Amino acid sequence: MDKIIEILKEKGLTIDGSLFYNYKKLNLTEKELVFLIYLLNHSTLFNPKEIEKKLGWTMAEILDVVDKLSSKGFLKIEVLKQENVCEEHIMLNGLYEKLAFIYLGKEEKKEVKITIFDTFEKEFGRPLSPIEYEIIKGWMEDNFSEDIILLALKEAVYNGVFRLNYIDKILFEWRKKGIQTKQDVERNNKEFNERKANQEQIFDYDWLNE
Repeated sequence: MDKIIEILKEKGLTIDGSLFYNYKKLNLTEKELVFLIYLLNHSTLFNPKEIEKKLGWTMAEILDVVDKLSSKGFLKIEVLKQENVCEEHIMLNGLYEKLAFIYLGKEEKKEVKITIFDTFEKEFGRPLSPIEYEIIKGWMEDNFSEDIILLALKEAVYNGVFRLNYIDKILFEWRKKGIQTKQDVERNNKEFNERKANQEQIFDYDWLNE
């Protein structure tokens, strides 16, 4: 709070009332509020050294608050080219959008992003273990797309198997066959079912009467 008071004393400082009186509702910490007040009263140019000097924060603190505000959707850093010089600028469009919702007296619509891990936990009916998280991350790092991983999950669930090692075998079998899309999976399943149907016809044939 002391930092807020110091900033308030600065000459020419302006603070949007909707931000100052609603920062708790916006899920902002006092430190994040201080940083946004600073940004609203200074150039958009991202100059960590200047911020360090003005606010008396360490570089680690500055980068941490920027990362948190960015993840909350209040700001983002863009590289702008001015007179053939590329500079980092902090854009506050996210903040203005959130303030607009307050002016309109409406709650901001929050998009709930369902991750691949959420889908696995829903299908398995339980939380994933740390090892299972690492296995799934390993698939993505091995260039398996989220779509193909989820298709392999669907295949395993269809067969009543809820083990990652089973899904692992499906993924690497598909990779050997060059299967990369939903259409490839459907084509592979169709061919498998046709082969299975043909084999069943052979075994069901009445050889004695023939």
